[in-house]
Amino acid sequence: MTRSITQRELRNASGEVMRGLDRGESFVVTRNGVPVGELSPVRPRRFVDAHEALAAFDGAPPIDAGRFRADIDADLDQDPAPRA
Repeated sequence: MTRSITQRELRNASGEVMRGLDRGESFVVTRNGVPVGELSPVRPRRFVDAHEALAAFDGAPPIDAGRFRADIDADLDQDPAPRA
């Protein structure tokens, strides 16, 4: 559930807001009654087992390293001169 808080509440009760984020709560910050931002907890990273990762790419075509590098070089601007 998203809770609305004012800019002042965020400033004065930042510790409480941080504890709310730790509990999984989300907040919409308002200024003069107008929403200006959202605070939401960061989702934990999900560990993927090496066998699962390899299985996901099983059946993918092999990559020719030389051709891959040539394709990248052809598509990217390698000019070191500033653009502006």
